[in-house]
Amino acid sequence: MAVAVSILPSQQLAALNGVYRRAVFRRRLRFAISAVVFIAVLLVAAVGAEVNLRTLYTYFGNFVSYFDRIFTLDDGQRVWTNIPEWFWGLKKWLKLLGETLLISYVGTIAGMVVAFCLNFLAAENTSPAPWIRFVVRRLLEFARTVPGIVFALIFVIAFGLGPIPGVLAIAVHSSGALGKLFSEVVENADMKPVEGIRATGASWLSCMRFAVLPQVIAGFSSYTLLRFEINVREASVMGFVGAGGIGQELVVAIRKFYYSDVSAILVMIVLTVFLIDISTGWLRGRLFGAEARS
Repeated sequence: MAVAVSILPSQQLAALNGVYRRAVFRRRLRFAISAVVFIAVLLVAAVGAEVNLRTLYTYFGNFVSYFDRIFTLDDGQRVWTNIPEWFWGLKKWLKLLGETLLISYVGTIAGMVVAFCLNFLAAENTSPAPWIRFVVRRLLEFARTVPGIVFALIFVIAFGLGPIPGVLAIAVHSSGALGKLFSEVVENADMKPVEGIRATGASWLSCMRFAVLPQVIAGFSSYTLLRFEINVREASVMGFVGAGGIGQELVVAIRKFYYSDVSAILVMIVLTVFLIDISTGWLRGRLFGAEARS
């Protein structure tokens, strides 16, 4: 089947080409200006932060050589040539790694409970009063703004070395992060069921329980699983300040220059995070659909 193609007059076609070229030029000009501004801001920030590329170039060899040392045994052989020697402390490290997982789990659950209780007060469409929403949001902002390792250091000073400071630090930081995410989920909920239940004379708590919670419980669970992944990494780092877990053993190995021990512990941490990432992603997909994996 033949198709007729209309050809514009040369003058009209030239006018359209001119408009197109000007539009392309303006777009490219905006991109070039944005790139120049970005580079200028980046350079100013680098100068303000005292980033010295010469120092980076001078000592980059030390960075590379350190990785060479942590993959070398005391006898000079590569670590993978003698796996039993490399993982000589496997039983002890597995116990500490299990402690890290327990710290993450308990801290995540505790933070989730606090976030669950506060998020309805922080959401704009469910908060009973503006002043309550303001106060709760500021509390959640404080909890998630202060780094978890700072909370861990404070709790170590208060309660001493061990897993308790790590649990408390993760709980506080998770409550702030999850409270923010939970409140955003609640703000996207359909309020028509709330209006229907409220018309029967039900209390605010009943409206949250029977109208809002069924809509948001899947999102709450998905975000909690995602937060658990993050907290496993957080708990590993918190051991650096004495908050229990595998991180304490890692910092000891670093300070005492037990190079092969450093690589062995890092491999265990990385593999554990990979497994948790894969398993929780699979679980979110099974429970809440494929879109929850992202």
